Amino acid sequence: MSRNTLEKSPYSQSVNRLIEALTMLPGIGRRTAERLAFWVLKSSSEDALALAEAIAAVKRTVRHCPICWNPADLSPCHICADVRRDGSIIMVVEQPKDLINLELTGSFNGVYHVLMGRLDPLDGVGPESITASDLFARTSDPARNARGVEVREVVLALNPDLEGDSTSLYIADALSKSSIRVTRLARGLPSGSQIEFANRAALADAISLRQPL
Repeated sequence: MSRNTLEKSPYSQSVNRLIEALTMLPGIGRRTAERLAFWVLKSSSEDALALAEAIAAVKRTVRHCPICWNPADLSPCHICADVRRDGSIIMVVEQPKDLINLELTGSFNGVYHVLMGRLDPLDGVGPESITASDLFARTSDPARNARGVEVREVVLALNPDLEGDSTSLYIADALSKSSIRVTRLARGLPSGSQIEFANRAALADAISLRQPL
């Protein structure tokens, strides 16, 4: 914030600093930041400091899992270390939030790999900008995979758009000479939807991936 803005602001300098810091959060505009700042002001010192400590603790303790790149406070993360999960099947996702959404379904019992992005040449995002090399290391060397298990299948669970499909093709091509099975999540019409509201890509996938009744 500029000096002139600070001089015109009705808030104290410390409150202005808090508001400006809160506006850095995704989806938080100025008004929402002001409401949050006033919540901090009105809350007890214990509650406000507990929030500050929780943020500080996350930055101190959470690191990327050295195997799958999912943020975790254990090394390896609890998913990679879980002996009940099938380490031979890796589901590849773009971001940690995608892993969380898939994990909440309770339908997948393998392990994951978080790319931390996707290929986007127009924005200068190439293979070196994502964790694809770590994925390939896991597929070629069991010692680099969860619990030293050999990889049999890689499931591509990237977003179904141009960049996601380009990244999937890049990974599939890189693994094409190996014996690893490469699959992707099924696409098509979601349950309860209507054909008139589906886009062309969804309809095309629904037709090509049709199943016997």
